[in-house]
Amino acid sequence: MYNETFLKKKNYKNFIFYKKTLCIYDITFYFAKKYLKRGDRTVDQMIQAARSGKQNIIEGTEAAMTSSETEIKLINVARASLMELLADYEDYARVHNLTTWDSSHPRYANLLDYCFQHNEPTHYSGLLPNMNEEEICNTAITLIHQTDAALSKYLKILQDRFSKTGGVREKMTQARLNAKKKK
Repeated sequence: MYNETFLKKKNYKNFIFYKKTLCIYDITFYFAKKYLKRGDRTVDQMIQAARSGKQNIIEGTEAAMTSSETEIKLINVARASLMELLADYEDYARVHNLTTWDSSHPRYANLLDYCFQHNEPTHYSGLLPNMNEEEICNTAITLIHQTDAALSKYLKILQDRFSKTGGVREKMTQARLNAKKKK
């Protein structure tokens, strides 16, 4: 009997970009509840965009077992949701006259390094009550940029893998043909 494995489960919890989305979600939940007015649609929009970024990674990596196409689409939906959230943070900073930090800001390099090294929500939860809205916005913005970069690299890997080996359907067909040859 021929046995070929073409269904492979991925553990989304091991991906750095997933871990960062947990941080982004927790920061966004805190920020929206603390700095946005109750009843403002932006509260729900920001929290849902952060949630969507996280949840679509879960759904995409789970769907990968049977559909490369679905994985690619949902990982891209995660990116799109995070870009929506990024725009909300940038809008908030702009209309509240907050500085968005770039490489010329004296605190930017330290924040960039901190966010790069810290990928667990517990690294941020204790800091949030001591941070002001500008610091929280910039932390979220930095994490979103880092997550987007990681998701973009992952999508490139998925694209290259699909180009070389095809999707699940092709692997299933090849496994069936190989099994027939072995008989």
